[in-house]
Amino acid sequence: MLFLIPTPIGNLEDITLRAIRLLKECDLVLAEDTRTSGMLLKHLEISKPMASFHIHNEHQKLAGFIRQLKEGKNICLVSDAGTPAISDPGFLLVREAIREGIEVQCLPGATAFVPALVCSGFPTERFRYEGFLPQKKGRQTRLKEILESTSTVVLYESPHRILKLLEELQSLGAGDRQVSVSREISKHFEETVRGTAAELLVHFTTKTPKGEFVLCVAGKDS
Repeated sequence: MLFLIPTPIGNLEDITLRAIRLLKECDLVLAEDTRTSGMLLKHLEISKPMASFHIHNEHQKLAGFIRQLKEGKNICLVSDAGTPAISDPGFLLVREAIREGIEVQCLPGATAFVPALVCSGFPTERFRYEGFLPQKKGRQTRLKEILESTSTVVLYESPHRILKLLEELQSLGAGDRQVSVSREISKHFEETVRGTAAELLVHFTTKTPKGEFVLCVAGKDS
């Protein structure tokens, strides 16, 4: 069986008892970065064989891990932080496992966009998850589509590009659109800042952006 195991996005207490049990019982742990996940396993006092599975090698290693699953091994897939396959590797392995008749289970657990969405104060009955926007080709098209959406839109962004994104929203005529920006979720310096895109651009121009960011953009008034 293939288990997708969400791992803490900051606070190491944010892992379930079931996740810990499965990590102890499995035959192999696939990790986006074995060094990062190795530190988590050490913290949990778990010793297991590990192998790397990330965006640069997933196509090459896919067949070998599928073969091990078909041979009867139980494999746990983890990313550096959060739920595998949500803006992280995992989709290819899940799709191929399903094609081969291998059972797949994804545990509920930590993922950054849910607390950011809930804390935004924007409507949550319908929302649009965009993850990371393209850095170049297709970026402007996606942004224009986002600004036409009547649902809340959730984006991931790095501290190096947060100002660029807010500038782009303003240049597209959405400087008055309400935006909620959460960073360092579940960590010591966790913070959520709310305001218009123009106001947040001023905020992060005067305050150096640090940490990983989740932006929630209010939907267009219908």
